[in-house]
Amino acid sequence: MLSRTADHLFWMARYTERAENTARMLDVNYQTSLLPQSAAVAQVGWQGLLSISELVPSYTARHGEIEASRVMEFMVKDETNPSSILSCLRAARENARAVRGSLTTEAWETQNQTWLEVNRMLRIGEFERDPGQFFEWVKFRSHLSRGVTVGTMLMDEALHFMRLGTFLERADNTARLVDVKFHAVQSDFFGAATEQDQEYDFYHWSAILRSVSGFEIYRKVYRDVIKPERVADLLILRPDMPRSLHASLNEVVSNLGMVANDQSSETQRRAGKLRAELQYGSIDEILSTGLHAFLTQFLDRVNELGSRISRDFLVPAKL
Repeated sequence: MLSRTADHLFWMARYTERAENTARMLDVNYQTSLLPQSAAVAQVGWQGLLSISELVPSYTARHGEIEASRVMEFMVKDETNPSSILSCLRAARENARAVRGSLTTEAWETQNQTWLEVNRMLRIGEFERDPGQFFEWVKFRSHLSRGVTVGTMLMDEALHFMRLGTFLERADNTARLVDVKFHAVQSDFFGAATEQDQEYDFYHWSAILRSVSGFEIYRKVYRDVIKPERVADLLILRPDMPRSLHASLNEVVSNLGMVANDQSSETQRRAGKLRAELQYGSIDEILSTGLHAFLTQFLDRVNELGSRISRDFLVPAKL
């Protein structure tokens, strides 16, 4: 396969996954903001959302003070923000258009229809009318794109590069989410003692789980009250949790093996080593040595994997 074709497929999948992840985080923050809470707590939540995507400097340069409505607009339809939902869906569609001949008709039409429809919805104000419904639509279109891709495309290198993009992006996003959300409660609310703080604890951890479709999974696996260390265990180490770091790295390693070439052995070794640390790690060990340090190192290694994949297989990496 031509490296440029592989590059477009890889980034088409990454941008589609990024749009879904952004919609998930915005949806949970929006739903949480409807609960009774102080203005200070609400602002921490919206600032955390920008921090996950490393967008605090660009947001403040454009809008100044953090306000819920401005953050949502910035993250949904600001075309100057490359991580906004609109920007991601446009980039996904442009990458798909560039390799139209490598996609099935169903896969292309799904990407194209998503782009046309999101423009229509934003133009007539459907996002402002019901943000929750808009975020659900974005998530659904991402699910549809993945399903159509797996269900209609030949299981060859094109599909493997798309899967690589999807799960590398997912690993990055889940790590950022866990890092920022745990960091937000380590001071006042971690192991909260008062009844009011315990209530905050429940809604905070529930929101994290819901942002990765993990609330029902948590109940099924642990059958217990929501505890921070178990949330971390679920989102980092469980191989059967679809959006966990372990599950994402399993897919990265598997798909890397499918597209391996003469110069990718070191990239495969590093991906395998990172996966092994998740496979044989324990949450007690991670928490005792520092969750933030672990996740920071994980993000650095995932970003390095992305750079190595670009160097081994694709054209020069995009920002």
